[in-house]
Amino acid sequence: MIFIGIALLVAGGLALLISADAGSVFGLTQMQTAQLIPMLVLLIVFAGGLFNRPRKLRELLTGVVLWVGIFGVAGLTYAYRDEIIGVAGRVMGELQPGVALVDAKQQTATFRRGISGHFQVNATINGHTTPMIFDTGASAVVLSVADAEAAGIDTKALNFTIPVSTANGTGRAARIRIDRLVVGGIVREQIGAFVAEKGALETSLLGLTFLETLKRYSVSQNALELVD
Repeated sequence: MIFIGIALLVAGGLALLISADAGSVFGLTQMQTAQLIPMLVLLIVFAGGLFNRPRKLRELLTGVVLWVGIFGVAGLTYAYRDEIIGVAGRVMGELQPGVALVDAKQQTATFRRGISGHFQVNATINGHTTPMIFDTGASAVVLSVADAEAAGIDTKALNFTIPVSTANGTGRAARIRIDRLVVGGIVREQIGAFVAEKGALETSLLGLTFLETLKRYSVSQNALELVD
């Protein structure tokens, strides 16, 4: 019974800690309530000890230390939640290149620099996920033939007449319009783009026709931030 009562208090305390806008509870502020809960836990432990008469004082003290430690960890986790989320995002960025750390409140999408030194960005083009390279030197979004076809674009009907410069040298491209492009939760429709002829491009490029629609984009150290 002691541990059930403590568990209920712990659950209530964690709910109050997580809810930053909880306001007052029973006439007490959120901070006052959070300070009261550990005292109630100790009261339950000692009261239970009086009624149940534990065989050893050590058992009682062990229980007190255990629950104080739980509240300490919970408090530290809440206090450093922003840092923990940031570290988790960086770890995920290293393990899954191209996956964005999205902050819906700030309307930002952050990507980590890959081992190659480039920023790989997983974009969704007409419903198909396509790995792209962030490239401010590209005047437009440029797709490879394979990525264009995967996105449902009929490349056989395109006219590759526009000269372009790529990492593989000079090539030709065809002008298209992407119906829907999603990058890190940022949605754009009817984006002007090119499809490079076969063999001219190894990886599709996220260029200025998308980047210029953003409120801001910036590169700092190993992070790329896109702001909608």
